[in-house]
Amino acid sequence: MSQPTVILATASYDHTIRFWEAKSGRCYRTIQYPDSQVNRLEITPDKRFLAAAGNPHIRLFDVNSNSPQPVMSYDSHTNNVMAVGFQCDGNWMYSGSEDGTVKIWDLRAPGCQREYESRAAVNTVVLHPNQTELISGDQNGNIRVWDLTANSCSCELVPEVDTAVRSLTVMWDGSLVVAANNHGTCYVWRLLRGTQTMTNFEPLHKLQAHKGYILKCLLSPEFCEPHRYLATASSDHTVKIWNVDGFTLEKTLIGHQRWVWDCVFSVDGAYLITASSDTTARLWSMSTGEDIKVYQGHHKATICCALHDGAEPATS
Repeated sequence: MSQPTVILATASYDHTIRFWEAKSGRCYRTIQYPDSQVNRLEITPDKRFLAAAGNPHIRLFDVNSNSPQPVMSYDSHTNNVMAVGFQCDGNWMYSGSEDGTVKIWDLRAPGCQREYESRAAVNTVVLHPNQTELISGDQNGNIRVWDLTANSCSCELVPEVDTAVRSLTVMWDGSLVVAANNHGTCYVWRLLRGTQTMTNFEPLHKLQAHKGYILKCLLSPEFCEPHRYLATASSDHTVKIWNVDGFTLEKTLIGHQRWVWDCVFSVDGAYLITASSDTTARLWSMSTGEDIKVYQGHHKATICCALHDGAEPATS
């Protein structure tokens, strides 16, 4: 199989992971995933592997093979894994789970290298662009910064007591962090560098984005500059696109018939892929706000999507 330059994958409550040709909308590979639902998908920076976060394991699949079997399984979580991601060179993986822990894994070895206790179900974890801090959000409303150099929690804040933090996103240059919660609110902070490596949060904005839950928030990537957008996907069936300069509403993406669970920008920020309970994933043009492709094939709710259409990192 020759490697496609665009890797697009979705996972559904129908216990399958599907790979799609982004332009044509054709599904070219289906992986059966009988053991659990898949909560989150992420593609390695080199485009070789797809991580699927399930319950309670993470499985790594070869992108360029037709094998239905994972190449590796990571097994020390004890509940739903809700977050998964990779360090920029793909050397290690991080995860967050409803078992209350954040973990770090060496991709070349089974077993977990490090574990941090959040003491509440972890819904979301993001890696700061400095590659040395993880930021987690949990069901009790706590946001914590885990300093990987000091190997400790360096910062804690609670934007709204007892309101679950559903999704976190960090601007590519590390200047902003956004937390979205179950009340449809986004909290925006400026990230200031302290004298130590600890990140200080300076409140910048509170955005009442949706009446329903926000299930995913995402800031636009570096190659989208000078435009800076925040996408919020919601249980109200819409995705809203906000201009980060002033947090004014740019567009509302209307087309999904049910909850929108996940979204991911193309590398240049010109397109957005979304995944919804209406069983479909959609490709949206950011310039027009229209959906230009519908990916149909799942039989139940599509709850996560992953896209990698950028260059692979240069091998040193």
